Amino acid sequence: MCGIAGIHAYSPVNQSLYDALTVLQHRGQDAAGIVTEQDGKFFLRKSNGLVRDVFHTRHMTRLKGNTGIGHVRYPTAGSASSAESQPFYVNSPYGIVLAHNGNLTNQQQLVRDLFKADLRHVNTTSDSEVLLNVFAHELQLQGKLQPTEVDIFAAVESLFKRCRGAYAVVAMISGYGMLGIRDPYGIRPLVYGQRTDSRGRTEYMIASESVALDALGFTIIRDVQPGEVVYINAQGELFTKKCGPSLTQTSCIFEYVYFARPDSFIDGSSVYRARVRMGEYLANKIMQEHPEHDIDVVIPIPESSRTSALELANHLGVKFREGFVKNRYIGRTFIMPGQAMRKKSVKQKLNPIGLEFKDKNVLLVDDSIVRGTTCQQIIEMARESGANKVYFASAAPAIRYPNVYGIDMPAKYELIAHDRTDQEVGTAIGADWLVYQDLEDLIKAATPSDEVDGAREFDCSVFNGKYVTGDIDEQYLAALEASRNDSARETKDKEDKSAMIDLHNNA
Repeated sequence: MCGIAGIHAYSPVNQSLYDALTVLQHRGQDAAGIVTEQDGKFFLRKSNGLVRDVFHTRHMTRLKGNTGIGHVRYPTAGSASSAESQPFYVNSPYGIVLAHNGNLTNQQQLVRDLFKADLRHVNTTSDSEVLLNVFAHELQLQGKLQPTEVDIFAAVESLFKRCRGAYAVVAMISGYGMLGIRDPYGIRPLVYGQRTDSRGRTEYMIASESVALDALGFTIIRDVQPGEVVYINAQGELFTKKCGPSLTQTSCIFEYVYFARPDSFIDGSSVYRARVRMGEYLANKIMQEHPEHDIDVVIPIPESSRTSALELANHLGVKFREGFVKNRYIGRTFIMPGQAMRKKSVKQKLNPIGLEFKDKNVLLVDDSIVRGTTCQQIIEMARESGANKVYFASAAPAIRYPNVYGIDMPAKYELIAHDRTDQEVGTAIGADWLVYQDLEDLIKAATPSDEVDGAREFDCSVFNGKYVTGDIDEQYLAALEASRNDSARETKDKEDKSAMIDLHNNA
C-alpha cells in the first residue's frame, strides 16, 4: 500500500507536497519521494525512510517548480531497496515521472513485452516502473511533438488494455502537465479537488485520500472514477475522460477496515462512519452469540480499532477504557517485514495500563487479525496485567487469502485464519472466545448512507478468495507466496543491505 499526491499550482509546491505526504504517511513508511518541475526540468528527491527523515532543508530548496508529484511507499512488489522508491523517471518521450499505488497482476508478461516488442529496459523489480514504461511507450506511439489531451487519453486507453490489476497513478509529462489515472475496477482510491489562489486562479490536487486535500485547503471535486483519467495541462486547464472499459466498480474494502484515515472519504463513503457501523454490527453479533456475556470493559487495540470499539461498547452497555499506551514512534507492525521484527515491535509499541485489566473480564477489539502474532502477544499482556478473562473481537471478517492488489498480505499459510475455524483461531491466539465481523455486515458498514445496503460491490478477496480481475490462479498465488513469505523477505533484506554496503565501499 502506498500514498500518492500531485499538485498543479501557481506558486512553489515543494512544501505543499511535503505536507500532503506527511498526512498520507500512514499508507507507507518505507520510503518517500517528491519530483517537481520548472522550465521543463525535473527536480527529484527520494530515499528510504519517513517523510520527515527523507526531506531536509537542503533537499526542499532544490525542489523547484509549481507542479509536482509525491509518493510514500511500503513494498508490496519488488524489494525495500531505496533504488525502488518512487517516483520513477523515464526520459522518452518528453520526460515522464510517475508514482503508483497498487499492484499489476500481469507484471511478468508486461516486462517480457516491454523488452521484446517495445524495446524498453526495466531496471528494477518494481511494477511501478513497468507501468511507467507502458505509458511512455503508448504515448510515444501517438507520434506528436506536442501532445494534447486527446493524445494523453489515447495513450491511457491503450495502457488500460495492457495493464491488469489495481493501480492509482499520478504522473507528470515535462512541459505538458499532470495527470491522474485509476484502474477500470477502481480498486485503489484516488480523489481530486481544487482551490483558488490569491489572484483568483484555480489550482488542482490529486491524492490517494481526501484528507490530504482537506489539509491543504483544497475543495474536493469528486473521486476519480474507475477507468478515468484526470489531466491538467501546463496552462492549468482541466480535462477528464473515462478511457477504460465499463466494469463494475469494486473498491478495496480493506481501506475502510485499516488503511485509510478515519477522517477520509473514499468513493463518497465516510471511513469514520464505516468504522462506527462496524462496531454496531459487531456488538449485535456478540449479543447473538454470547447473550449472557460477562464483559466488564471494552478496550481497543490502538489506533484504527478505536472508533469501532467505542461504538461496540455503547451498544453493549459496557464501559469503554483505554487500556494500552501506544508509542507513536514505532511503525505499523502489519507492514513491518520479518516475523522477528514484528514480534519485537509489539511490546515496544504497546504498554498495558494494569488498572484497566486487573480482576476484570476484558473484551479486546482490533480492526483485523492477519498473522495473529500481535493479537497473541497483546492477549498475553492482558493476562499478565491481571485480567480474569480475555475475549477478542475483530472488526473485520477472518482473513484467509492473500491480497494481490497492493496490500502486503503474507503467504496464505502465514495467515492464522487460513484452514482454521474461528474457534481454532481463538484458541491459537489464547482468547477465551473470539468473534469475527460477518462479511455481509462489513459491506453494509462501508456502503454510503444514501445507498441501499448491498447495492455497492467491493473487492473482498482477502476474506472470500474472489479476485475481481479474473486473472488470478493457483500458479500466480504460488509464485506470490514464494516471494512474500518471511523467509524470502529476510533473504531479500540481506541482499539489499549487502548491495548498499558494496555501493558505499565502491563510492
